[in-house]
Amino acid sequence: MKSDNNYLWLLALICATIFFVNLGSLPVNIMEARNFITAREMLQDGHWMLPTINGEPRYQKPPLPTWLTAFSAAIFGIKEVWALRLPAAIMAMGLVLVFYKLGLKITSENNPHKQNQKYAFLSALILATSFYIVASARDGQWDIYTHAFMVFSIYPLIKLFTEKAHRYRNAMLAGLFFGCSFLSKGPVSFYALLLPFLISFGIVYRYKDFKSRILPTLVFILVAIIVSSWWHFYTLMFDKEAVLEITKNETSNWTSYETKPFYYYWSFFTQSGLWTIPAFIALLYPYLKSRVFDKKAYLFTFLWTIGSVILLSIIPEKKSRYLLPVLIPLALNTGFYIEYLIRSFSILKNKKETFPVYFSFLLIGIIGIAFPIGGYYFLKDGLDTNWFWFIALAISLVTIGVLIFRFMFKKDIEKVFYLNIAFIVAIMIFGLPLVNAIIVNPEYKPMSDLKQWKKNNALSVYEFADMTPELIWDYGSKMVVLFEDKQVTLPSENKFGVTVSEDNLDFFKRSFKDYKVEEQTKYDMNIKGRDSRTHKNRLYRYFFLVTKISD
Repeated sequence: MKSDNNYLWLLALICATIFFVNLGSLPVNIMEARNFITAREMLQDGHWMLPTINGEPRYQKPPLPTWLTAFSAAIFGIKEVWALRLPAAIMAMGLVLVFYKLGLKITSENNPHKQNQKYAFLSALILATSFYIVASARDGQWDIYTHAFMVFSIYPLIKLFTEKAHRYRNAMLAGLFFGCSFLSKGPVSFYALLLPFLISFGIVYRYKDFKSRILPTLVFILVAIIVSSWWHFYTLMFDKEAVLEITKNETSNWTSYETKPFYYYWSFFTQSGLWTIPAFIALLYPYLKSRVFDKKAYLFTFLWTIGSVILLSIIPEKKSRYLLPVLIPLALNTGFYIEYLIRSFSILKNKKETFPVYFSFLLIGIIGIAFPIGGYYFLKDGLDTNWFWFIALAISLVTIGVLIFRFMFKKDIEKVFYLNIAFIVAIMIFGLPLVNAIIVNPEYKPMSDLKQWKKNNALSVYEFADMTPELIWDYGSKMVVLFEDKQVTLPSENKFGVTVSEDNLDFFKRSFKDYKVEEQTKYDMNIKGRDSRTHKNRLYRYFFLVTKISD
């Protein structure tokens, strides 16, 4: 259908802008660094099936995202950060496009065609601009892969449960993508996304005529098991001891690491960013159920969202980024509220209904208008070479803010909604280059400089006690750690270099008391100086030249 294709092309264009533009701007974070190091060692050492990080087994996460990262690096270059993040951005775009088709599918019964498409389009835009979706799409680690692949699996599953045609094709596709999700981050997405989907679907739609779908469902399960498990069996076969040790540690983390109370996730709707207030109102089921255009689909998305939060809340280990899968059904749920506002806001009289809408959208307008002053206050120390980006962003956000006020008071919610999308797009285009203005550390010195020192001096370089992924990634190759398994290994060379964290300085000097130790320099990869509260010791290293004293 022509209008359907138009929506898909628009979504692809908007996603390309949000996910792809300035993809290499942000510094590499700790989770990315682990993935990028493993991808580098796949390419340099051939560790494709038994991945390593700094030469040690890395089986904590399945390898599919790292394989895709390595393929991109092989094509565009291992040092190109944007290339390493490119597969994640592509997965995010695919997620949004399939999500649009998912929105169409769940509202396809007894609904006006254009209304159905508009709802799916609005929901997809909400998903594409939700805070954690944007962050994960531009972050070269595992989360976006596992949840995108699971949505790719859910779409043919819905078709399997609701359509008579192509049942076995849909079953095999669903099983294949389920397996890819499992090969991206284990059972995380099955538990947090697929399981609440299956429960909610069963409550609302009741798996009609399921007897005729038993065999295709078994095909789905079989394909899912085979694709999910083959790599795990491979690692058990060829490196069983390391697998069992890593599995033991990872399992214990579920109950003893980052443990939070049951209610920790119940502000989950705030993770949608600028959609926080609409997302919260959309969760007020008694209020909205009589106002949406598809009550059955709305109940389904509501139960799917709440079910996902409840299941995640049961697990003792909790981190805010684990809420990413919740944002997927939440976007579908919020789409019903936005569609209702576009359809009805101009005739609403009740201030209890209109005030939250004005507050939510005018707040974005105020932020846009206030940016030139607030932005200058926070960025003034780093604007010397970044004025173009600051001025471009200021003009864009002020213009958008003024237009939000104009259309808000005209009660034209549809234009206000699209201006919110434009707000995010402007930040991606003009705001991300301003990251350079945030790096105001006068002592900033990357570990890549140490690699050049090693080359110039033809000496070995070691890390004393800590393997910090960001530093190893920037260094450019593996680095032997001297203190492991509660003992220090003394290098055989007469002269060598050692990097030492501040926390280990005393221990280092005691360990090398019989050596001549000369401090050479310091490497600091913090974006703020040492007097800043955000300065992290793990990104700071002393570098010593160590010489063996002759007897």
